Amino acid sequence: MAAQLGRRLRKGATSGAVVAAAVAALAASQAPDMIPPAPDNAGGDRAIGAGDTATPPADDSATGDSPYFTELPPLNTPNKPGAPTHLPVITGPAEAGIPASVLSAYKRAEASIRSSDPACNLPWQLLAGIGKVESGQARGGGVDANGTTISPILGPALNGVGFANISDTDGGAYDGDKTHDRAVGPMQFIPSTWATWGQDANGDGKKDPNNIYDAAQAAGLYLCANDRNLALKADLDRAVLSYNRSTEYLNTVLSWFDYYKRGTHQVPDGTGVLPVDRSDDRGRGDRPRTTPPFSPLPTTPPPTTPSKKPVAPEQKPSEPSKPPKPTSPPTDPSKPPTDPTDPTVPPTTKPTKPTPPTTPTVPPAVKVARITPVTTGPLTTTTGNVFGKAPTVAALDASGAPVAGVSIRFEIAGTTDARFAGGATTATVTTGSSGMAASPALRAGEKLGSFTVKATVVTRTLPAAEFTATVTAREADTLTRVGSEVLSATTGAGFTQQVQAKATDKGVLAPGVLVTGEIVTSKTATGPSTDGPYFKGEAGTTARTATFTTDANGLITLSSGALLAGDKAGTYFLKLTANGGGSVFVELTVEAAPTTEPSTPEPTPSATDSPAATSSPSPPSSTSSSSSPSN
Repeated sequence: MAAQLGRRLRKGATSGAVVAAAVAALAASQAPDMIPPAPDNAGGDRAIGAGDTATPPADDSATGDSPYFTELPPLNTPNKPGAPTHLPVITGPAEAGIPASVLSAYKRAEASIRSSDPACNLPWQLLAGIGKVESGQARGGGVDANGTTISPILGPALNGVGFANISDTDGGAYDGDKTHDRAVGPMQFIPSTWATWGQDANGDGKKDPNNIYDAAQAAGLYLCANDRNLALKADLDRAVLSYNRSTEYLNTVLSWFDYYKRGTHQVPDGTGVLPVDRSDDRGRGDRPRTTPPFSPLPTTPPPTTPSKKPVAPEQKPSEPSKPPKPTSPPTDPSKPPTDPTDPTVPPTTKPTKPTPPTTPTVPPAVKVARITPVTTGPLTTTTGNVFGKAPTVAALDASGAPVAGVSIRFEIAGTTDARFAGGATTATVTTGSSGMAASPALRAGEKLGSFTVKATVVTRTLPAAEFTATVTAREADTLTRVGSEVLSATTGAGFTQQVQAKATDKGVLAPGVLVTGEIVTSKTATGPSTDGPYFKGEAGTTARTATFTTDANGLITLSSGALLAGDKAGTYFLKLTANGGGSVFVELTVEAAPTTEPSTPEPTPSATDSPAATSSPSPPSSTSSSSSPSN
């Protein structure tokens, strides 16, 4: 497949100029590779890779706990010590062979994830165990040349009746159900999980849960989440249980995992056998299933070979053959035993066709000569929101032609709390057929300022493509007072009325917006007042400016007593201004406190004020020199 893809790429892009024009056109038109996920889809078309810290929610599972096949492998493992190297084709529900495309997808996913996240230690046999239990290896390998199932594999409606209750999250895009979600594809992802973990592993430009290559890669990344090391039993168990929360499911998957680790073989696509026992069959007797999660592909019985040589009448009946040793390949019951010494009987076994070399998991990264940014224009958003554009790069070879299937690692650098969907600071994305890779949705935190997103080729030391992203404060273009109560107080007291204002931006409530409050003397004043009302603060302060942040409903509230009247009567205004331009004035009236004049007591008459005193002479004083007699 990779060779064909390479031929298509070489044919479609023969010069650097053509590629440059194509990249420019895609960037201008916001081609599908450039369209970022919606802000509210919790990650959109996410591609997670090494270093990611996303964790499947504790109350969720990849499959929505949909039904699964419960048959266990046979007791005789396919390759015990001493068994033949060329394993026999075992038929029936315990089919040890894995269809060619399905086996290729598992091995490709293992190699890709080992290169980007070696600490996970993902074995392809674990994917095979899950694929066997979830869909019988894509319904016996019923896939087309690109690895897409010939018909959809859908689980039952997750309507809470015997299963989880999950309302529709994809508008029926994947599962055809606009009421409830259903598990989809050979690895049985529910749409909401696929939206986060979906991959384009076969380089066709689509993330399709019905494609075994895409689904196997996504399943591997999902199992490796939360820095799991699948070589550890505890992490292995947690990974499988995160896929389907059932102890029986865990035991069944691990049984097949161990079985495949001991040996398996490749069978042609479409010839695998689908198991028959499912977890939702329990207790149902012979009653038909009301909503089968998937129906097996019709299987074609193996052709029978007519007897090569009839036994002559005069020949003695041959003695019964001894039972074969446990390690010997079983014979095809449709073919009679033949005499290997008879030269007229051709060999009953055909020479094994050599298995073609496994297609490389990822087109050689050495083909990439450079990676170049495709996203143009500034990357900006306000705190807490998703950036409107995703950092996107194109991987090009020396001639300027795009290179598909290259793992690109995006990394957030700098002091910022911005994160990719799911809280990760790194993500690995595979380039599509156009050679382009876009990072997962990038969401700003609460920290203002700029930071850098770097894109590099995994396993290469080529110069990184860098993007500068800037986070600004949330904004509101309108600020409206809630209520119309007159605010008044007397000098020296506080305003007893509550003040509320609502912030909106383009008609939508604006939470988390910074609002500045100022006490001014008029609506045209250019600065805060130097007297009059002030905001209540620490003891002795008379601050006439303050800042507030709107709550989840876009409101700011100044409670009773938050404003003090001051000591100067008059008319003032509380001016509230939101980041983004919205403003409102609230009139404040300060009246002088009533004054009480102190009462004046009547004067007490003195001796000098009495009429008698004024009409009679003062008595002589012995101290007065003027009235003392002369000697």
